[in-house]
Amino acid sequence: MAYLDVRDVTLTFKGIAALMGVSFTVEQGTIASLIGPNGAGKTSMLNCVSGRYTPDGGAAGPCAISLDGECLLSLPAHKRTELGLSRTFQNIALFKGLSVLDNLMVGRHSRMEYGLLASIMYWGRAARLEDRHRRRVEDVIDFLNLSPYRHQHAGRLPYGVQKRVELGRALAAEPKLILLDEPMAGMNLEETEDMARYILDIAEEWGVTVLLVEHDMGVVMDISDKVIVLDFGSKLAEGTPDEVQADKNVIAAYLGTEQATFSGR
Repeated sequence: MAYLDVRDVTLTFKGIAALMGVSFTVEQGTIASLIGPNGAGKTSMLNCVSGRYTPDGGAAGPCAISLDGECLLSLPAHKRTELGLSRTFQNIALFKGLSVLDNLMVGRHSRMEYGLLASIMYWGRAARLEDRHRRRVEDVIDFLNLSPYRHQHAGRLPYGVQKRVELGRALAAEPKLILLDEPMAGMNLEETEDMARYILDIAEEWGVTVLLVEHDMGVVMDISDKVIVLDFGSKLAEGTPDEVQADKNVIAAYLGTEQATFSGR
């Protein structure tokens, strides 16, 4: 059984179709990429999976999107987070007046098991759980090499570091599936290569399943186990990077000519 199972999902906005009968699967512990021209419906699909949008329907009705056999469409976004789903956004959405450490601790919110009074008193069980949350955040800081920035305000950091902090906040939630929306956008070559290595390690070392939206085809073809191609809201192709690169429909839609090729890093 697929870990993430999307079945015939359709999404419209006032009669305009953003997604039309899109189906695909993602296996546990793998990296899958959603690609396609601008306006193809990539971010709309991530929003359907994360709970920001509610699809019009799908082949399996309320179970048109499931995670590890659990129907997602009946769950609000925060319940999906508790189930093990986390994400980043195209535009950085950090608390810029808070430190890196505090931003990452925000990612632990869904794992908090004590109330407001206990957190104010900070003793007993609340103190023990807070220590556990802090240890998880420290692991993320070490993994993403954020130690030099831990006490700096997020809004004062270089753009590439802010993107790492946002990835770290998503990781702090202990996701089983992480949705990454253009994590390399706006980065230089060195930052892009670093982010690609982090994503590979997230899947290989942390065992987290990754669904990635990215326009850098070199990165996509280098790190993905599976590539799903969308075009005008419909699925054009699904397969390994080699299979997708050889698909004539993908080449025509994405590059406009059958003689063009995708470039890897």
